[in-house]
Amino acid sequence: MRTDGSRDRFTYDKSWDDIQAMLVECERLQNQHHVALLTGDDLTRKQRMHHMKQYKGLEGAIATLRWTLGDPNADPRFGMKD
Repeated sequence: MRTDGSRDRFTYDKSWDDIQAMLVECERLQNQHHVALLTGDDLTRKQRMHHMKQYKGLEGAIATLRWTLGDPNADPRFGMKD
């Protein structure tokens, strides 16, 4: 446990609806990046890397949010279980 007082900044004031809304938004954004990768034949390497990084980052956020909501197939350390 950290002893620098950073824990005191947490508010724990998010509702289940807030968490579910964030999950829906993250899944929507991840889908947009996935579609961009699948349909972007004219993307530069830099653009492809951007979409892939965003996709993978959102993968972690989605697993964490789903774990928070109690999904037994989600683990923030490893992502979604098969």
